[in-house]
Amino acid sequence: MGMVFFCSPIVSVFTDLYGCRKTAVVGAAVGLVGLLASSFVRTLGPLYFTYGIVFACGCSFAYQPSLVILGHYFKKRLGLVNGIVTAGSSVFTITLPSLLSFLLNRLGLHNTFRIISIFMFILMLVVFTYKPLMPEPRSPQTGRALRLSKIFNFNIWKSVEYRIWALGIPAGLFGYFVPYVHLMAFVEESFGTDVNKEILLICIGITSGVGRLFFGRVVDSVPGVNKVYLQVSSFLVIGVMSMMIPLCQVFGGLIAVCLLMGLSDGCFISIMGPIAFELVGSQNASQAIGFLLGMMSLPMIVGPPVAGLLRDKLGTYKEAFYLAGIPPIIGGLVLCFIPYVERRKQQQQQQQQDKMLDGKANSVLQPFNAHEDKKELECSI
Repeated sequence: MGMVFFCSPIVSVFTDLYGCRKTAVVGAAVGLVGLLASSFVRTLGPLYFTYGIVFACGCSFAYQPSLVILGHYFKKRLGLVNGIVTAGSSVFTITLPSLLSFLLNRLGLHNTFRIISIFMFILMLVVFTYKPLMPEPRSPQTGRALRLSKIFNFNIWKSVEYRIWALGIPAGLFGYFVPYVHLMAFVEESFGTDVNKEILLICIGITSGVGRLFFGRVVDSVPGVNKVYLQVSSFLVIGVMSMMIPLCQVFGGLIAVCLLMGLSDGCFISIMGPIAFELVGSQNASQAIGFLLGMMSLPMIVGPPVAGLLRDKLGTYKEAFYLAGIPPIIGGLVLCFIPYVERRKQQQQQQQQDKMLDGKANSVLQPFNAHEDKKELECSI
C-alpha cells in the first residue's frame, strides 16, 4: 500500500495529461503483467520487483483515477458515490483473505497469482467505461505541448487550506496504521494463539464498509470545508482507540474497539475525495489527491516498523500502541484550522466587497451633491 500511494503524485500528472481512462487502463495492464510475472518467479529477490514494484505501480495508476473520475459525473452526491466506490475495498478485506487461503492451500502460490491476475484483467476491461466529461487541459499557445504549469499544478499549493490539509493528514498517519499491522501479534501475545483473532479483521472490514457508506452520505449534507470536521472526529477516535487496545483485558472489549476503529476508518477514507474537490475545485482535484496520497506514503511506511522496534526493545506492545494514538490526535487538531482559515478568508472578502460598494455609492453621490451645491450658490446670488 505504501508503494501504491508513493506513486500517486506521478499518477496525478499522467491523469491530467492523458485523462483518467488511459491512465487507469495502462495501470491495470501493468498490474496484470506484474502478477503474471510473479507467478513464474521462484526466488524472493525477483518477487520484490515483479510484485512489490511492478504490480504496486500498476495498482497506483489504476487506483487514483478511480477517485478523480467521480468528480466528472457527480457534484451533489459526490460523498455518497465516493463511499460506495471505496466500500468495495472493505468487501474484499472481508472475503479476500479466505479466498486467498483456500487458493494457496489448493493450488499453491504461483497458481494463486495467476488466478488473481483475472481480477486485474477484469479491471482493465471495466476501466474502458470511464468517459471523462471535463476537457483535458491543453495549452492554446503550443497545441499538444503542455506548459509546465499544466504538468505540475502549482495552484493547489496556493490554497492555505490545502497546505494545512496536506500537513495534517500525513502527520496523523504516523500512528494510524500501527494497530492494523501489529494487532494480530498483540492478540497472540496477550490472549494466546487459540483465540479467533481473524474476527477482529472481519469486524474492522465490516464497520469500515458501513462507515464509508454512511459518512459518504452524511458528508453531502455538510456545507463547505466543514466536511473536515468529520475527518477530525475520525482521527480523534482512531487515536483514542489505539490507546485503548492495551487496556482491553477481555477479548470482547477488543472487538468493540475494532468496531469503532473500522467505523472511523470508513469515515476517513470516504470523505477524502469530497474534501479535495471542496478545497481546490474539480479542475485541480487530480493532483491535489495525488500529492496528498504521495505524502501519506511516508508515515504509512515508517509508523509500523517504528512500533515494531519499540516492541523489540521494550518487550511489549503497550508503549507502541500508546504512542501510536498521539499522531492521529495531533493531526486532527491541525485539521481544525482549515475551517478557521476559510472563515477569515470569507470575512476579508466580505470586507473588500463592502468597501467596493461604499466606493461606488460615493462616486454616484458626488455628482449629485455637486449639482445641489451649484443650485444653492445660484439662489444665494
